[in-house]
Amino acid sequence: MSTTTQRLGSTLRRTAWQAIPTVIGVILLNFFLMQLVPGDAADVIAAESGAATAETMAQLRTHFGLDLPVLNQLGAYLNNLAHLSLGVSPRHNVPVVDLIAGRLGATLLLMLTALGLALLAGLVLGGVMATHVGKWQDRLLSVLALLLYSTPGFWLGLMAIVLFAVKLGWLPTGGNITIGADLQGWDHVVDVAQHLILPALAMSGFLIAIFSRLTRSAMLEVSRQDHVRTAQAKGLGPVRITLRHVLRNALIPVTTVAGMHFGTLLGGSVVVEVVFSWPGLGRLALESVLARDYNVLLGILFLSSLLVIVANMLVDILHAWLDPRIQLR
Repeated sequence: MSTTTQRLGSTLRRTAWQAIPTVIGVILLNFFLMQLVPGDAADVIAAESGAATAETMAQLRTHFGLDLPVLNQLGAYLNNLAHLSLGVSPRHNVPVVDLIAGRLGATLLLMLTALGLALLAGLVLGGVMATHVGKWQDRLLSVLALLLYSTPGFWLGLMAIVLFAVKLGWLPTGGNITIGADLQGWDHVVDVAQHLILPALAMSGFLIAIFSRLTRSAMLEVSRQDHVRTAQAKGLGPVRITLRHVLRNALIPVTTVAGMHFGTLLGGSVVVEVVFSWPGLGRLALESVLARDYNVLLGILFLSSLLVIVANMLVDILHAWLDPRIQLR
């Protein structure tokens, strides 16, 4: 086994152990925060039925375990987690895992596409600004980054719908597939991609501004270091120096911020999914809040926390690969 593989394996084990207390803290914090929210699923079910007696309300709360003391509810919740279960949704009367599994793929597709687009555009724009620092390219792209940074994602999404969907008719206004088309194979892939473009652009606009400015500043800082001047003295070409010596080291702060903003993407997905009618976890979370379906909401928060922790673990491993000098403690 190579030294690099051993170091990456050690990094993975260390970060995994460090994540355990974080997961426990997230579970307890989410549960007790839900207890502070007024109302429960029985209230919403009774309101939708039009009328409910006190006996009916009591039976609903007993059926779903809502009348138990807080510590008993916590014990039942932890017991479900120990058995890899998130409980049952009072609203839908189906396992929470099934509800989340049906929405998780759409949210991950949207988030990863938006993050990949933001990283790619941010690195390219930041690289252009760094290599043309002080010139018109740098000034123009800096203004563009400032506009993207100051534009709310929901407004950007609405304007994109008006322009590309309503005015030009190039792209669909919402959803993730064309309902009733029953497309298969490559046609299905193209259809999903067309529905994905606008929400991914709306979600990535803010991050593109951050990554481009961060890439610019990181590349300018790295370009002044001794190893870059040594590479220039050896006669290496500017493209090779930029890609291998400057950009690689500049990726460390960029990927760090990307890992930190993974949670921001999860939070922002609620707004974007509502605007574009995207059937993901964001819309499910909003529906759960409105229905006081706290079992589903706890499941979404728990899964979201795990995704953020895994994303930061991957960032740590990426840092150890980019720079062998990095040793995580």
